[in-house]
Amino acid sequence: MGLKPAFTSTQPACGFYPVKLRGSSNPAYTQETMSTQMIAVHLPDGAVREVPAGTTPLEIANSISPRLAAVCVVARLTPLAGVKEADPNEETPSEAAMYAAESASAPRLVDLTSPMTADTKLELITEKDPEALKVLRHSAAHVLATAVLELFPETKLGHGPATDSGFFYDFYREKPFTPEDLVAIDAKIAEVIARNEPFVRESATREQSLADFERDGDFMKTHFVTKFTQPGDEISFYRSGKFLDFCRGPHLPSTGRVKAVKVTNLAGAYWLGDEKNPQLQRVYGTAFFSQKDLDAHFARLEEAAKRDHRLLGKQLDLFSIQDLAGAGLIFWHPKGAMIRKIMEDWMREECLRRGYSLVYTPHVAKVNLWQTSGHEGFYSQNMFTPMELDDANYRMKPMNCPFHILIYKNSPKSYRDLPVRLAELGNVYRYERSGTMHGLLRVRGFTQDDAHIFCMPSQIEDEVVACIDFAEAVLTTFGFKEFKVELSTWDPSDPGHYAGSAENWNLAVGGLQRALDRKGIAYKTIPGEAAFYGPKIDVKLVDVLGRLWQLSTVQFDFNLPARFEMEYVGEDGEKHQPVMVHRALFGSVERFFGVLIEHYAGAFPMWLAPIQIGLVPISERHADYAKKVEAELKAAGFRVEVDGRNEKMNSKIRDFANQKTPYILVFGDKESEAGAVSVRVRGQGDRGAMPLTEFIAKAKELVATQSMEL
Repeated sequence: MGLKPAFTSTQPACGFYPVKLRGSSNPAYTQETMSTQMIAVHLPDGAVREVPAGTTPLEIANSISPRLAAVCVVARLTPLAGVKEADPNEETPSEAAMYAAESASAPRLVDLTSPMTADTKLELITEKDPEALKVLRHSAAHVLATAVLELFPETKLGHGPATDSGFFYDFYREKPFTPEDLVAIDAKIAEVIARNEPFVRESATREQSLADFERDGDFMKTHFVTKFTQPGDEISFYRSGKFLDFCRGPHLPSTGRVKAVKVTNLAGAYWLGDEKNPQLQRVYGTAFFSQKDLDAHFARLEEAAKRDHRLLGKQLDLFSIQDLAGAGLIFWHPKGAMIRKIMEDWMREECLRRGYSLVYTPHVAKVNLWQTSGHEGFYSQNMFTPMELDDANYRMKPMNCPFHILIYKNSPKSYRDLPVRLAELGNVYRYERSGTMHGLLRVRGFTQDDAHIFCMPSQIEDEVVACIDFAEAVLTTFGFKEFKVELSTWDPSDPGHYAGSAENWNLAVGGLQRALDRKGIAYKTIPGEAAFYGPKIDVKLVDVLGRLWQLSTVQFDFNLPARFEMEYVGEDGEKHQPVMVHRALFGSVERFFGVLIEHYAGAFPMWLAPIQIGLVPISERHADYAKKVEAELKAAGFRVEVDGRNEKMNSKIRDFANQKTPYILVFGDKESEAGAVSVRVRGQGDRGAMPLTEFIAKAKELVATQSMEL
């Protein structure tokens, strides 16, 4: 069973990996068995090696090339006998990935020193593989925890997963960490790495581990073991030096392989997300295989800080959040409101062109409506508290869907009327806790470009495909060239969090999968992340810095049509229940606008810029010509601003440039006489004189084609 650990308060653990006790499903391989039984190891190049059972991936790597072995991080094993094929689109949720047992008959990542005991496919994962970075960062989280416990042995550990940008570890300590503590932790991390201690996997029984954790007051570890293991399980943990951490793994061969690592910041996080529980301290960090990659990462962060929409929103006078009014409520200033108008006008015109009908609905409704829809039961924690009026209790709407259903139900429907597509740029209100809001990206009041499609089951696939086409049009029109897609499904082991039968869920998931396959779009399946009423497709755009943003979503719903007893008369003359698709493509106007600001760093393309052209008369005697130029440009449909102040020309030009105005037109005596303008292009400088008519023709073409270039 391996060496039984002696758990103390200085040796708690983070995650764990339950494995079945040796018996019926996992044959016990004795040393004699391993030395005599031969297994076939299939390599990616098609070669097959016959080796003794118990041979490790590291031994195979060394037999191929010591250089290969030196850059290997982990191995992927795919059993050949009774293999359960892994869904290449499926991604396990992060918590389950850390703690739940993996299937022994599915492809899995293992340590390089893990013995192979049956015929298998073997892939050696090197530092260049994207999966290697996740292993590095999880190992770095262990190094961080080691450093914290060596400095502050009274600390209790939560867990430390890898993330898309690095890793974090949750700690409980009565005395908060200080900035000076983080400096000391960074220095101690360097010591741990320098010791180059191997990561060694060991095991213990669930019962003994729970007893040790409960004895030492490690409440978080006790929770994880209880939740993710079953009586009789044997769980794994990893040792590096004196540090011991419950974990499924795999890990790097040693702490010395962590290389480039940096603690980045500290934040508070309530245990299990409940503010009634103890407040943890979450230490964030990041790690890479080289200092060059780490430096590049921080260069990207520096650029992201310059693009922060909250700073640019103030600098460019686009929006504000007023303390007197309340957190999470956006005030759109004239320039920001102009961009919003352009966004919304484009969306409404596209909806009409694609067969949608526009509607408007109230901001509040009686609680009875939310009880019928299920929001009162499934979503009430995200809604504002009820308002007691003289006739009933009302709630502000968190979603538009029940309102659109009422419009559908207002008149009888035939199969000839379907699909019915109702679209609204509707204001919704959701209760976000004060510490979670962030500029335009997470707010309490926002505008959804919401639409609901009511159709027959036979129409669902075509409608979902059309929604995906629409989402692609939104992203490409507004300048995004890349996106990634996720399919969120339900968790059948937790039916209490979802409405509807297993049969309905399987049908709904299948419909979305077929639509994605028909479009030829690669996607990942995210189990357990569906809305309570149905599965969904999330489209995440990739911005200019390579960051992912969750915006567009397409959701299937078989629950609300049943709850509201929706119906249509079919071709057979009988009444049938329609199915329903929710879709929001901006996601919310506020969030999409925030992403646009950061993507363009406030330098919007010509067709989106709130002020497209700045006019700079060189002196007061050119004021009349400025009025003429302004009139002609406005007549051509441009948004223009004249700086008629008695200031120096360079000062006026600089002010327009600081506002990221696409074009600045300068004119004096020479230009006035010739009917011309001297053109300055954002990011390109002075482009010389040009007849005003020629400039107008060029600028109109940029707007008409919604060009990203100037």
